[in-house]
Amino acid sequence: MQAFIDFVKTTGYYAITWQQAVMLSIACLLLYLAIVKKFEPLLLLPIAFGMLLANLPLAGLMEGPTEVNGQFQPGGLLYYLYQGVKLGVYPPLVFMGVGAMTDFGPLIANPKTILLGGAAQLGIFLTFIGAILLGFNPQEASSIGIIGGADGPTAIYLTTKLAPHLLGPIAIAAYSYMALVPIIQPPIMRALTTKKERMVVMEQLRPVSKFERIIFPIVTTITVGMLVPSAAALVGALMMGNLFREAGVVERLSKTSQNDLNNIIVIFLGTTVGATASAERFLTAQTLKIIVMGLCAFAGGTAGGVLLGKLMYWITGGKVNPLIGSAGVSAVPMAARVSQVVGQKDNPKNFLLMHAMGPNVAGVIGSAIAAGILLSLFGPK
Repeated sequence: MQAFIDFVKTTGYYAITWQQAVMLSIACLLLYLAIVKKFEPLLLLPIAFGMLLANLPLAGLMEGPTEVNGQFQPGGLLYYLYQGVKLGVYPPLVFMGVGAMTDFGPLIANPKTILLGGAAQLGIFLTFIGAILLGFNPQEASSIGIIGGADGPTAIYLTTKLAPHLLGPIAIAAYSYMALVPIIQPPIMRALTTKKERMVVMEQLRPVSKFERIIFPIVTTITVGMLVPSAAALVGALMMGNLFREAGVVERLSKTSQNDLNNIIVIFLGTTVGATASAERFLTAQTLKIIVMGLCAFAGGTAGGVLLGKLMYWITGGKVNPLIGSAGVSAVPMAARVSQVVGQKDNPKNFLLMHAMGPNVAGVIGSAIAAGILLSLFGPK
């Protein structure tokens, strides 16, 4: 009987706390949203399962190595996989895959849409100011504000550099809001535009030459890398992946970046980021503040893009549909699809998708630049 009692005391059922039970329930809820509701499943599923693993009592999967009685005890599996996040390796590799899958043609064909991608970063800096006023330090405020860029790898990259203790709630907020783009954005878009503006049919984009497609990632890397060196890792990886795609001479590298490498890194990144959401870090009033401010950042970014779109509508005499500005938040290609859907509700003959892809891919570059600026201002010197 004593042996049985001793065994029970070694199980997680005996050692579990109410906080861990709550976190396991949250993990199961996120798994439900990923699998059943299909909310960003490629990342939300591993994030949720990583959260589940990290909150299993006595498992110690995120514990580092220790020394007991002079003997080395290795750390948990997730501790070692997490080093790729901590050292800033995984997010740029994800960006390489994104670059290999992205067509920058719409942006090259209509360069002024890069301004819309820039305007959509407004939510980042407004939320940064709001977080400072609420008592967060500049590093934490920067990490919270970057949620407004709607770019998960960028949010993770910046947070690991500036406020790693907030990584769990920030990553979950960022990917949750990305998944909710079709719900969050349309009311904001309709509130800030008139029916006449939403019905605008834009001119067909010009063809983009092979030379332009090849020279774009090279010039962008040099320009951004010189202007904001802190963003070079993200933008450089993004553009290298795109050059693999457009060069036409490294098809194997392009396919590997898009598929095998990207899938492996996404598994490691998502699982270990979710594992940082331990009960003692996640179940705080601070987490609730982050989730609310993340929503404000995302809404602010959407509004910033639409408002600049309205200005461009006025300047061009009604040639720009303001709805494409909402796509500048970087959630590729979902935000561009939302622009298309909202536009077609008022004008079924309107096709805004390719026009919206310009600010959409510009938003990826814009969020990386914003992260680089914040990192250069508030990062380690």
